[in-house]
Amino acid sequence: MKIIKELIPYVVIFLIVIIIRTFIVTPVIVSGSSMAPTLHDGEILLLKKYDKKYERNEIIVFDYQGSKLVKRIIGLPGETVEYESGKLYINGVETEEMFSSITNDYYKTTIPEGYYFVLGDNRNNSTDSRIIGLISEEQISGTTSFSLWPFKFLK
Repeated sequence: MKIIKELIPYVVIFLIVIIIRTFIVTPVIVSGSSMAPTLHDGEILLLKKYDKKYERNEIIVFDYQGSKLVKRIIGLPGETVEYESGKLYINGVETEEMFSSITNDYYKTTIPEGYYFVLGDNRNNSTDSRIIGLISEEQISGTTSFSLWPFKFLK
């Protein structure tokens, strides 16, 4: 009976950690250089699973073919996104890019409800919506604005 009383606090702590990681926040490791210079290979991010309101320029983590990818939301539902010769247009208006690009790719789409257009910050080395298509809301695991290692707030 004494052993059970001693184990109760550990079981409670274990259950709380499981609940937090399942529904609130969990660590995610960046793999690759597609988000450089903002994020680098091996960085540990804190993923907010509870954040379900997605905005332009927010960094998200989503499932793609069994992997977790980290990208930035560029296009929102209902918008037309065009990417041509390194220039980004949203609803026909050139948008100032936060990250330089020298690609000569061309991509144009109108985003239906429940979908998002995402790009990696390293536009020349990113598997993003230009290649894999739009990302559905169901694929998104959450957002991140905080790196645990190295410690920093993300833009």
